[in-house]
Amino acid sequence: MNAVTPHKEYGQYGSAGIRTERDAEYEAFSQVTRLLRAAGNDRYGSNAISAIHKNNELWMTLAADLAQPDNSLPPEMKAGLISLAGFALRHGQTVVNGTGNVEPLIDINVAMMKGLRGEVSA
Repeated sequence: MNAVTPHKEYGQYGSAGIRTERDAEYEAFSQVTRLLRAAGNDRYGSNAISAIHKNNELWMTLAADLAQPDNSLPPEMKAGLISLAGFALRHGQTVVNGTGNVEPLIDINVAMMKGLRGEVSA
C-alpha cells in the first residue's frame, strides 16, 4: 500500500529514525484500533463517535490511495481492500446508529496490522 494518513498525530518519524510507509500505516491502524477498543460498545458516547470518525478517515484515506493510478498493488488486492474500506465505513455507521458493535472493525484493523507486518500469508 502507498497510503500514509495525512494526520500529524500519526507522524512519519520515530525516535529510532526514519520509518517506512508500512510503519506509518501500521501505527495509524494501531492508534485507531486503540481508540475503538477504548470506546467499546458505548455507541452514543463521544469517545465511540470520535473513534468511528477516525476509523472512517483512515479507511477513506486508504481507499483514495488505492484508487490512484500509480498505486502499485495488484488489482485483486486493491479491489479487496477497497471492499473492506466500504464495509468498515458502512459498519461504522451501524455502530453509531446503535445496531452494530466495534468488534468487526477491530478485527479488520488487527488483520491489516498483521498484514503490514507480514504476519499473515496472502
